[in-house]
Amino acid sequence: MLGAVGAFIVDRDFTKAAGFATAGAILTFFGFMHGEAIGIGRTPLVALSYLLVAAWLYGCAKYSTAPKRAPIREIPGGGARRLAEASPSPARRAGLSQLRAGAWPPAAPG
Repeated sequence: MLGAVGAFIVDRDFTKAAGFATAGAILTFFGFMHGEAIGIGRTPLVALSYLLVAAWLYGCAKYSTAPKRAPIREIPGGGARRLAEASPSPARRAGLSQLRAGAWPPAAPG
């Protein structure tokens, strides 16, 4: 459960991470995880912790301003790159052309 929550956090898919944390809370409450025996309310503090993490992750999903990762596309000739790497912004293109021309770093104004 914790591995899945961590993987979805890295992927910035907070809704799925919150779902796995909620499932972890349910399984822990009934003793299927983190308990010595199966039963109701075996480790309530750990289950409550999972629920608090789930609520926090749901809040992150609802109010997050972080952009999701750029989708991966195939490049002709083989290989794959993220779209953000495959198509640099105009400012980045200008910086790259200055770098190739040997004019980098630019002179300070003044």
